[in-house]
Amino acid sequence: MSLQSTSETAGPVVSLHNVTKTFSNATVALKDMSLSIRQGEFVSLLGPSGCGKSTALRIVAGLSSPSAGRLVWPGERPGESDHDISFVFQEPTLMPWATVFANVHLPLKLKGESARAARPRVMEALEMVGLEGFAESYPRELSGGMKMRVSIARALVTKPKLLLMDEPFAALDEITRFRLNNDLLRLWEEFGWTVVFVTHSVFESVYLSNRIVIMAARPGRVVADLAVDAPYPRGEEFRTSHLYSDHCRLASDALQAAMGDEAANT
Repeated sequence: MSLQSTSETAGPVVSLHNVTKTFSNATVALKDMSLSIRQGEFVSLLGPSGCGKSTALRIVAGLSSPSAGRLVWPGERPGESDHDISFVFQEPTLMPWATVFANVHLPLKLKGESARAARPRVMEALEMVGLEGFAESYPRELSGGMKMRVSIARALVTKPKLLLMDEPFAALDEITRFRLNNDLLRLWEEFGWTVVFVTHSVFESVYLSNRIVIMAARPGRVVADLAVDAPYPRGEEFRTSHLYSDHCRLASDALQAAMGDEAANT
């Protein structure tokens, strides 16, 4: 069974039910947002700046709390708080004084696992992103793309069930971004994670996702939910196909409609 059909029949990993987020300055970042993420999906949150994409991601991650509404983890046991989540931020956020190995080891170190005990898992994570030869290097010795690979390896070392990514490739050049898109899809297909990926790029969202959630701002909310029914694996043949361009057009039209909706509410 394909990843596409598996995710379509799987149950939700996490759901937002009528979530509203109001900040202390009275800004309403999200208003009555409802969204369910199914197991095995690759979901992109696509929308203009200020539409609440990152806020929604942070609420799922437990880094922020909703002002109203509920975040639901189906099957959660009473008192359970560890949901096997990893978060990749826009910037690599590496410790500059620590080696690549030490940076990737950090999540396991915080759980009390020594460097010696964690070495096989750290090296496995570095191998996943093609950096097994750079374990003793320092961040200052790496390119921007390599730093982001380290950040991804650090997120993967805990073997998360849910991987949250907040525009991780936005600051990279196009060639590096394409390469990391391909690497991310390869890992997602191999390990069967559930991924929620924030992006401003229509092209990136169509290439990566089997589902695109379009958001409008003021206040932030879901205005469209698009399926990308292209098969995996995907590569340059897909990027140059009519199917890709058709899905990009649909996503672009939905995004333009969302931005028009935003303008009407200002």
